[in-house]
This record gives sequence, C-alpha cells and structure tokens, in this order.
Amino acid sequence: MPVKKSAKKALRQNIKRAAQNKEKKLKIKYFIKQSLKAIEAKDKAKALDWYKKAQKAIDKAAKTNVLKKNTAARKKSRLMAKVNVLGKK
Repeated sequence: MPVKKSAKKALRQNIKRAAQNKEKKLKIKYFIKQSLKAIEAKDKAKALDWYKKAQKAIDKAAKTNVLKKNTAARKKSRLMAKVNVLGKK
C-alpha cells in the first residue's frame, strides 16, 4: 500500500481509470456481439444499427488510448466486412 499522499491519490486514480476502461471495453464487446447476432439472423438493418453503435464506442476508446489505433481499425473493418457480406446475399 502507498504511504505518501501523492501515491495514495495516484492509486485512487488508477483504480477509477481502470474501471472506466473496463466499462468501455465491455460496451464494445456487447455492441459487437449484438451486431453479430443480427448478422446471424440475417437482419441487415439491425446489424447496421448495432455496427454504428460499435463503431462509435470503438472510436471513442481509440481516442482515449483504451484501444490502440490499429486494433480499433481492425475491429471495425472485420465487423463491417461481415455486415457487407450480409448485403450481397
């Protein structure tokens, strides 16, 4: 456990930030799963709606360095490719 006042504050900040980052990541996972469920159900309108929500959450996470820039791009690209395949069939 920290002894100095500044170290105690740093620990509080780290705990708070870790919780916020985890919440953001869980939100992204939820949106991606919902989008994939809509794709499996062959519902393009719902899939696009969930994709837009996922894209927004991914971009926000990348902006605050919760996700790396290329990781965010890869997640969006792979999800959009699945949505596009749905439209071709």
